[in-house]
Amino acid sequence: MSVRNTPFFQKHQELGAKMAPFAGYNMPISYSGINDEHQTVRKNAGVFDVSHMGEFILKGPHALDLIQRVTSNDASKLVKGKVQYSCFPNDKGGIVDDLLVYCLEENSAYMLVVNASNIEKDWNWIQQFNTQGVEMHNVSEKTCLLAVQGPNATRILQPLTEMDLLNLAYYTFVKGTFAGVENVLISATGYTGAGGVEIYFEDKDGQAEKIWNAIFETGTPQGLKPIGLGARDTLRLEMGFCLYGNDIDDTTSPLEAGLGWITKFSKLFTNSSALADQKAAGLPRKLVGFEMIDKGIPRHGYEIKNEGGQLIGVVTSGTQSPSLGKAIGLGYLNTAFTPLDSIVYVQVRDKQLKAKVVKVPFI
Repeated sequence: MSVRNTPFFQKHQELGAKMAPFAGYNMPISYSGINDEHQTVRKNAGVFDVSHMGEFILKGPHALDLIQRVTSNDASKLVKGKVQYSCFPNDKGGIVDDLLVYCLEENSAYMLVVNASNIEKDWNWIQQFNTQGVEMHNVSEKTCLLAVQGPNATRILQPLTEMDLLNLAYYTFVKGTFAGVENVLISATGYTGAGGVEIYFEDKDGQAEKIWNAIFETGTPQGLKPIGLGARDTLRLEMGFCLYGNDIDDTTSPLEAGLGWITKFSKLFTNSSALADQKAAGLPRKLVGFEMIDKGIPRHGYEIKNEGGQLIGVVTSGTQSPSLGKAIGLGYLNTAFTPLDSIVYVQVRDKQLKAKVVKVPFI
């Protein structure tokens, strides 16, 4: 399958980005280096091209009903301008994908934002439950998405719009004119824990270039930089945010993954009775954060053992944290080993390196 480019591919090349295929797209992994980009976002502001993400519009009198049946969270709580984090449970106890649900019009129009690698899978999954003629539009290919993240992001962007970005509450959005482009949706749902916004707009009439240029013309003198997916991963991991394909997938229960808060048993949804039974019976394993005591970096798939060398879990994500200067990770552990400060051992090649269970977020 050929690898696609986002509308900003040329910009990334001009800026000397290190590119690599990710979820079927040529994506920038880093520009100035992951550590530098990470600190830029934590301390100031940076721009991520995340146009590879998927966007579906669901419309009609039965749109909310369909969303309620396929997602774990309670979307009936959403009012216009609000966003919700949720997941699509599968029928085997795992997760099809995690997603954001945007309420465009109460009860009748929603935007679902899904992971790039799961666009087709998610679309097909929702379609099979669409028994009441909900109007579905896959607008992923024509939607641009830039995430401007960091404590100074909204202050830098505010001069480009009359929408009030400075007071945009977490998990809400506004729509209006931005950098002279109409119908731009700006939300505050970031994946870095550093504050900031996401900017959605249609890829037409040179709008992508216009918005990119406006952001960097106003932001570059204030230290705004382009940021790659490498730093996006270290930033989200410091916050303990799950990455689909690493920490959650078709085999992981939302309850095991610590996503009980988005799993609402006040309604019926795919596999809800089995998940309710799992909750009642107690979880055999849980996703936890840990930091390395011995020197070494945990990686996805590494085994986690107890002091006696017995297998008790697996690493799902790991990195050297730029903010903490130490190696951290997420992993599933047998429940007996999940209390804080429990000592566990990560198998790195032929060594068992000591680590301890810590509270998430890491910072």
